[in-house]
Amino acid sequence: MMSLMQGRLPINPDLLLMQKGMLMRKVRSKSWKKLRYFRLQDDGMTVWHARQAGGTAKPTFSISDVETVREGHESELLRSLAEELPLEQGFTIVFHGRRSNLDLVANSIEEAKIWMQGLQLLVEFVTGMDQQERLDQWLSDWFQRGDRNQDGRMSFHEVQRLLHLMNVEMDQEYAFQLFQAADTSESGTLEGEEFVEFYKALTKRTEVYELFENFSADGQKLTLLEFVDFLQEEQKEGERASDLALDLIDRYEPSDSGKLRHVLSMDGFLSYLCSKDGDIFNPTCLPIYQDMTQPLNHYYINSSHNTYLVGDQLCGQSSVEGYIRALKRGCRCVEVDIWDGPSGEPIVYHGHTLTSRIPFKDVVATVAQYAFQTSDYPVILSLENHCSWEQQQVMACHLTEILGEQLLSTTLDGLLPTQLPSPEELRGKILVKGKKLRTLEEDLEEEEEEEELESELEREQEADPELEAQLEAEPQELSPRSKDKKKEKRSKPILCPSLSALVVYLKSVSFHSFTHSREHYRFYETSSFSETKARSLIKEAGNEFVQHNAWQLSRVYPSGLRTDSSNYNPQELWNAGCQMVAMNVQTAGLEMDIYDGLFRQNGACGYVLKPDFLRDVQSSFHPERPISPFKAQTLLIQVISGQQLPKDNMSKERSIVDPLVRVEIFGVHPDTTRQETSYVENNGFNPYWGQTLSFRVLVPELALLRFVVKDYNRKSRNEFIGQYTVPWTCMQQGYRHIHLLSKDGISLHPASIFVHISIREGLEGDES
Repeated sequence: MMSLMQGRLPINPDLLLMQKGMLMRKVRSKSWKKLRYFRLQDDGMTVWHARQAGGTAKPTFSISDVETVREGHESELLRSLAEELPLEQGFTIVFHGRRSNLDLVANSIEEAKIWMQGLQLLVEFVTGMDQQERLDQWLSDWFQRGDRNQDGRMSFHEVQRLLHLMNVEMDQEYAFQLFQAADTSESGTLEGEEFVEFYKALTKRTEVYELFENFSADGQKLTLLEFVDFLQEEQKEGERASDLALDLIDRYEPSDSGKLRHVLSMDGFLSYLCSKDGDIFNPTCLPIYQDMTQPLNHYYINSSHNTYLVGDQLCGQSSVEGYIRALKRGCRCVEVDIWDGPSGEPIVYHGHTLTSRIPFKDVVATVAQYAFQTSDYPVILSLENHCSWEQQQVMACHLTEILGEQLLSTTLDGLLPTQLPSPEELRGKILVKGKKLRTLEEDLEEEEEEEELESELEREQEADPELEAQLEAEPQELSPRSKDKKKEKRSKPILCPSLSALVVYLKSVSFHSFTHSREHYRFYETSSFSETKARSLIKEAGNEFVQHNAWQLSRVYPSGLRTDSSNYNPQELWNAGCQMVAMNVQTAGLEMDIYDGLFRQNGACGYVLKPDFLRDVQSSFHPERPISPFKAQTLLIQVISGQQLPKDNMSKERSIVDPLVRVEIFGVHPDTTRQETSYVENNGFNPYWGQTLSFRVLVPELALLRFVVKDYNRKSRNEFIGQYTVPWTCMQQGYRHIHLLSKDGISLHPASIFVHISIREGLEGDES
């Protein structure tokens, strides 16, 4: 089985040394630092560890779990141990999702480099894998697990155990027939390609073959015209079907002769259906496809609450890792709670709690480094400032010096704007959101006066050279600071002017009422609402909230009672047009699935354009009572089959899942509903449902669909297997695969469900 991946693995001296194994120090905390023997397995795809060389080894991680490798000096933990452990010998393995980083310290700089370079090489190799290579890797992983005695071949007894692990319950006689048919060497065991043939026989897709035969005249191939018919009739591809058919044949037909003849074989057809083109998520919605030139308040903005926390709100760890993870997953608004710290340096933590503390300057440096790695569009620093005047000056200094050109410290053109700038205009800029002493108008007026004063002084200096020396000798005469010190101390405002000046387009103001905001506030002023306050406003004055959000930015944050860092459903706030719906992004679950589902579109850039009826200051839309002119639609979903569904708990070796599919719709209140199929007993490998679910949706522009696969349990709650969430506006019709994600949002490849999607205008039963 090794041959499947090994032939393609890069030949590299670092990898060979990693396969021999090395002793390194695993660091979990300042007090937990233990030697462990790490070794890259022969498959080149998994790393195991033991207490010592030759000891009992267990898997540590798979290369496909790794996002990147960082140098030791980038690790907060290793930096805090720099006096004890050499930083240049340390490195950090960063995993996808919310899994904690792994900090390791090698015995020498050379050994650290071997692991860093080797791991990075393997990560790049895995990232560049095509569909077939990923499947080969998945099979290789399963072969490793099933081959108990690690002799590179599998007996029928080992195959039977593997089938259980893979969620397959199969008649023993039929399984033995498939085994014998695949054992072409007649050795009584399966090796490499024999195991692949066994897997192919196991995964024969009868439902796809029947679909293929419906459109193929000879049952062997789809001609170009037959494939065009399929794309038009079933996939609703319309006029582009002819050009698309040629493109898809070229992309997915495995045989060169088929490509030349413009025909699609069964293997090519299945390959297309399992690809991004056959995905439920419309590939045209994956890159940036929306208008990015509208004012900021016309977009939903991916926002994080208490970004510095990676755990709960009371005793959790504060870490710059929270900012790295949030920014890398597309967050464009991050929160910073700043308090007075020791030695005159402001610190970041959740005030009046036991959460740990981090220096403010470290947070700013992290934002500077990671702000634009995932998206070029603007990042908003939402400051919760609790500092004294002196430490506010330090804050302003850090923001100015560390962020440099990235920091937006004045209006884009130096003129007074009439509306907020667009994400496009603010590309590559970091904006400060916070309290401000004065209005933007007063700031700009003073800038003009200062410029006039400076130019007047320059003219006078040119006319009288003695004046310059006089100014240097007597600066106090021209400085407002020359006032009586006691008087200055008494009248000094709580907010430091140098920090206030850095707030340009996002001045924080208290909310009193929508009428008060209209009469007293300006478009660049923004209010924050607790989830409870925002919900009550939607119920009491939903239409006014919609109109408010059409001209001003709103930020919503989780209730203070959510000390466990749980989340609220963002959908009802989006329905009212709230832009910055801040989430505890460190906590996985239904609410973050919805959040990630919305922001998966538009290049995952962190900005999604709101529907037009939420961008109109005179909108009549009420999120609680939506009425026409919305184009209601009926959605029919045929849930056909599932493929290679994982176990929800791999420790349950003997149990096999009983999967069911639940389809949940989130949108305006009348549209929010869910339906589910019946469960299929003892089959997670290739369950078949063939059931149709029907939904009526009044406001499709706001709807998201969440497909959840659960393991039916008659005695307790059904257990989660996988999910995928897609905005209605990004959903493709026709026969589509839905590629499942874990609780953490990580791909469960090759786990998927196969569905047919049909959308009809109007509601079922309407005369229209």
